[in-house]
Amino acid sequence: MKQVPNYDCDTVIAGGGIAGLVCALELLKQQQQVIIVDRDTPERLGGLARWAFGGMALCQTNEQQRMKIADNSQRLYQDWLSFAQFSANDYWPKAWAKEYAEHNYQKVYLWLKQLGIKFLPAVNWVERGLYTPGNSLPRYHVIWGTGWHLIETIIEQLTPFIDNGQLNILYQHKAIEPVLSQEAHSLKVLNEVNDAVIDIIATNIVIACGGINGSLKNAKSNWLSQFNNPNAAMLNGANPISDGQLHQQLASQGVKLTHIEKMWNYAAGIPHPQAEFDDHGLSLIPCKSALWLDHQGKRIGPEPLVTGFDTHFLCQKVAKLEKPWTWQILNWNIAKKELAVSGSAHNPSIRDRKLLQFLQELVFGNQRLVNQLIDESDQVLCADSVEALAAKMNQLTDKDYVDSAQLSQAIQQYDQQFTKELALENDDQLRRIHHARQWRPDKLRTCKPAAILANPQSNKLIAIRLQLIARKSLGGIQTNLDSQVLDQQGNVIPRLYCIGEAAGFGGGGSNGEKSLEGTFLSGCILTARNAADAMIKKENNK
Repeated sequence: MKQVPNYDCDTVIAGGGIAGLVCALELLKQQQQVIIVDRDTPERLGGLARWAFGGMALCQTNEQQRMKIADNSQRLYQDWLSFAQFSANDYWPKAWAKEYAEHNYQKVYLWLKQLGIKFLPAVNWVERGLYTPGNSLPRYHVIWGTGWHLIETIIEQLTPFIDNGQLNILYQHKAIEPVLSQEAHSLKVLNEVNDAVIDIIATNIVIACGGINGSLKNAKSNWLSQFNNPNAAMLNGANPISDGQLHQQLASQGVKLTHIEKMWNYAAGIPHPQAEFDDHGLSLIPCKSALWLDHQGKRIGPEPLVTGFDTHFLCQKVAKLEKPWTWQILNWNIAKKELAVSGSAHNPSIRDRKLLQFLQELVFGNQRLVNQLIDESDQVLCADSVEALAAKMNQLTDKDYVDSAQLSQAIQQYDQQFTKELALENDDQLRRIHHARQWRPDKLRTCKPAAILANPQSNKLIAIRLQLIARKSLGGIQTNLDSQVLDQQGNVIPRLYCIGEAAGFGGGGSNGEKSLEGTFLSGCILTARNAADAMIKKENNK
């Protein structure tokens, strides 16, 4: 490695994801000189937020009021505590949860509105809870334009500062070691193109490097190992450059890491059809009306797996199964209405803000997406009969695990609840589907319960092979409400900040055991703005 001349600035930010960009924008508005160090290329600036669907858990919004949802910060906080299941030692995570509940409207929602960001008018109801109550009412807001439009909007705001030299973004540079001192910090940075090392001298250092589970090794050793299942495996739905190395470097300098074993993963991943790295996964939003089966084609139970209520429960259940894959069995009518993929890339009508196309997909079903997945992924199978479907399912595995007669029996046991004379339903999956359909936006995306084998000539059968997929770190570097980094004794390390997923979205684990969903993009914005506000106040008080 060769040494090159130093850089100087007011604040250096390690990471160009949503948290780093928001923090930079707030500091630049106050005349600070800022350097962003980002490991990715210019067209991928914004990190995972660029590819995110753009959902946010928000309360007391205009969208909620128009739908007559009587939400408030106290109710959000109580729901949050229910899902988080904080321990008595979780002082800062609990403080951040309260901070989010009380200030998401002003610091996130209104801030986005001022940028010109709009939300879809329908507020969705996710993570309602299975045994433990979750969201007691709808508060999941989707950005019109997805995370892609959010990132492009923020980059547009940053461009004048790039042009005048106030902001410098070092692409394909890796932050390797903060050097902390009383006078001025510095950040050692590796240029990954020419192997040169740069020292950036700065008043403040902000860690915004994302979580640790871009490395599957971290995800498996910290999260998956708790299930004591040697056959368990998972795909990577995070960014591989968020590998946790900077976390460990900081820990070696006395920084406190907490709740590293807690992660927000998903149970419905498939290998990405356009994989960019090893084990690259694509996260599906599983269909509520599909039967969720194990590797042998047996329905998983005794509680049937149904999405939208407790994602953490789904992951735990799948992680304990004998084989590292499951199956969803559905038909074409279910698929076109319910099947979805998380993220901006597979939702072009929302990403590109094409209202007519979006409404057509909502009313008539998204056949484009179903056909795309069948064409591009060998994990999405289509057949005219149960026998043919079982044969295709067995072709994907090392031996014939699925017996067509057993598969047919599993489907027929579910279907027998629907007869021409009378629907005699006594199934927890159906009860949850009916509950979901009570809310109008969910009714649009959830089929009326019906037999899966109905009209087999015109209603093809579909099987999707699913795997666990790593997504977000819920733990991280512990911070106070100013996003200042704390040491092992709980003391503030002066002029060192941590924001976004690197900080476990605040306090080293503000979500606790599990998330109400939609707390990630917004949590990045909140922690970033709190960090910027604290730095600006300290500068003004000198």
